[in-house]
Amino acid sequence: MTAKLSFMKDKVVFFDLDDTLYHEVDFLKSAYREIASFIETNYHLQGIYAEMMGYWQASENVFQCLLASHSLHDLTIQDLLLHYRAHVPQITLSIETQHTLEHLHAKGIRMGLITDGRTLTQQNKIAALGIKKYFEEQDIYISEAFGSEKTEGKSFQDVQQRYGENSEIFYVGDNPKKDFAWPNALGWITICLLDDGQNIHSQQFNVDESCLPQYKIHHIEDLCKLIDENSFD
Repeated sequence: MTAKLSFMKDKVVFFDLDDTLYHEVDFLKSAYREIASFIETNYHLQGIYAEMMGYWQASENVFQCLLASHSLHDLTIQDLLLHYRAHVPQITLSIETQHTLEHLHAKGIRMGLITDGRTLTQQNKIAALGIKKYFEEQDIYISEAFGSEKTEGKSFQDVQQRYGENSEIFYVGDNPKKDFAWPNALGWITICLLDDGQNIHSQQFNVDESCLPQYKIHHIEDLCKLIDENSFD
């Protein structure tokens, strides 16, 4: 199933955030560093970050293991989760992603975000990445703030109502389980950025055909060629 690209309509590009515009593992590492620093400072311990990464790499429950291994007084899993979700992350755009956003912006292409997550967490990521300048406020959809996750389709439908009549809409994501079903149903162009080995969640393409992307790209910059030339050739 491949949608026909049109030369007659304006192009609008909406992105997923995590593991599309940056690697989510960088957010995880940033949070673990901040939590480790807090614990080391307040409980006079050392090596906490390395310990946390070891638990994570072993697919263990990091916070549960941490609390079981140390006497951290009244610190709870909920406290650690709050640190994780509310911290101001040390994350950056890759040069390739920055070039892609700059290229699309320079061409006057409207861009937006549709992302699942908590409002504060996602807003902190957007601010840290410095990407808010590329989007109008009404084109940033965060599931908690909007009141609907991607699989429910309301954010995609809202974009369709606003831009669908006069625009060719692209959605760029990484997760076939939730990123492409609704955009496909609405007639958008769906593009999956393939995992380069750093994604937190593995990509699963053994899903219903309606959930599959129409295009797969290995590099975010390939998006520019697709939009500019309507071809990978």
